[in-house]
Amino acid sequence: MDDMAQALRTRWQDTLVSARGGADGPDPLPYAENLLARWAEPQRKYHTTAHLAAVLDRIDTLAGHAADADAVRLAAWFHDAVYRPDRSENEERSAVLAERALPEAGVSEAVTREVARLVRLTVTHDPAPGDTDGEVLCDADLAILAAPPKEYGEYAAQVREEYGFVPEEAFREGRAAVLRQLLGLPRLFRTPYGTREWEPKARQNLLTELELLTR
Repeated sequence: MDDMAQALRTRWQDTLVSARGGADGPDPLPYAENLLARWAEPQRKYHTTAHLAAVLDRIDTLAGHAADADAVRLAAWFHDAVYRPDRSENEERSAVLAERALPEAGVSEAVTREVARLVRLTVTHDPAPGDTDGEVLCDADLAILAAPPKEYGEYAAQVREEYGFVPEEAFREGRAAVLRQLLGLPRLFRTPYGTREWEPKARQNLLTELELLTR
């Protein structure tokens, strides 16, 4: 049995049981299997179970900043559960999936609403001031931008592979526009930890990739 998948099953079970707040509910395992199958779809090169595990790890690092860490962890599970690189409504479809699955899994209406809101927030990664749950999820999702240069290069290559259907020149132009937009933001990260530990490294990685794309 794949060690990462088994570890993720355990994390899902622990999070779901905690999010239920002591209420009864169905067996968590079938929900984990459905989500893991989605995260393992063949069109994914970066948005894989490895990305899910990494986001969950970063949420653990930032959990003290969140108002509801369980909701943030559930949102991480759903935030790319529906992913088609050639479609623009992935986040909305992922949020709808959460709205359908979580009440059935025994999660309260209030927590389900928060999870769906957080999933939709990953369209912009722009949480409002004071939205600590949103800050944690968005920082965790963007933390790859601060990876060591070799890992960042692998991430950039995986993104290119996911968009293999886009011609090279068009991809370079589009990706460069995304990088410039990110570099133009006053802050990439909103949590104190993210601002301190990830912001400088991320900006350097973005500048390096932009330089390579525009040579």
